[in-house]
Amino acid sequence: MSPLLEIKDLKVHFTIRRGFIEEMFSRKISRVKAVDGIDLTIEKGEILSLVGESGSGKTTTGKALVSLVERTAGSVLFEGKELPRGTGNRVREFRKKAQIIFQDPYQSLNPRDSIYDIVEEPLLVNGLVDNPAVRKEKVLEALCWAGLTPPEDYLYRLPHELSGGQRQRVAIAAALIMQPSFLVADEPVSMLDVSIRADILKLLVGLRDTLGISCLFITHDLSLAWLISDRIAIMYLGKIMEVGSPDLIVGSCLHPYTKALVEVMPLAKIQKSRERTILRGETPNPLDMPSGCRFHPRCPCSMDICLLEEPPLIPLAPGHLAACHRLTSCQ
Repeated sequence: MSPLLEIKDLKVHFTIRRGFIEEMFSRKISRVKAVDGIDLTIEKGEILSLVGESGSGKTTTGKALVSLVERTAGSVLFEGKELPRGTGNRVREFRKKAQIIFQDPYQSLNPRDSIYDIVEEPLLVNGLVDNPAVRKEKVLEALCWAGLTPPEDYLYRLPHELSGGQRQRVAIAAALIMQPSFLVADEPVSMLDVSIRADILKLLVGLRDTLGISCLFITHDLSLAWLISDRIAIMYLGKIMEVGSPDLIVGSCLHPYTKALVEVMPLAKIQKSRERTILRGETPNPLDMPSGCRFHPRCPCSMDICLLEEPPLIPLAPGHLAACHRLTSCQ
């Protein structure tokens, strides 16, 4: 069975605008390589988590997959068909099947619109339902899917009258009313209290189990990814470092960057003698990427080849891939 979404050599580069004088005397074009050639697949009914530090390119990847930013190169196949760049009928049809939940529920909702207007808007924009009574039924159904029950209590309230968790559920309802088959959840719980996070995570897992929705879950918290994911992809400076099952990534990962992320995860037991690998240095400037492996300036076990050649993402075992010269030399 072919995957729902297949990403091949995806690149998203942004040109940096400079001052007038600098533009006159310099021909060099500066580009930020936010996403710099990644390959991923997302199966039907799967939650794939994309984990990494801030600035690693996670959000840009998610936006590129739903055509909110234009990709510089590479291809995205949805249900076996390649998506064109830019706009057009095929992209508009794709957006009916692919939705995104943004990180901040305080900014992503229009404060002047009622909850009914916010959730109903996708149907109006896409011209899907002409009958107002049917639209209202769909709004009530979407609110129920998002866990806002009884839905009639929320229809004509404004966003400022809701808690942070309820606002995020409204954003989820607005995405679900289109009945998508693919959902990008961009840090959907990072702005919420710990007590509310579990409810939102359970909701996403329930959507996968009951509606069969595939999800790209973007987070910097590896422990959250371990809780809800079917697979985890580790990202650093626009590249995928390691991919595997949650238990493999947390329990027996091999890439040095993944190991550093795992070792700073909080543990339930207190271990005074626990040793942690703390990454040295700062994340490199994305305008001046290091040569070879882009992780080598902070890697505790880099080799000479790491400074010269970029390691490919290779399979180490069924379902387990990593990009590291040290691992390649052991094959």
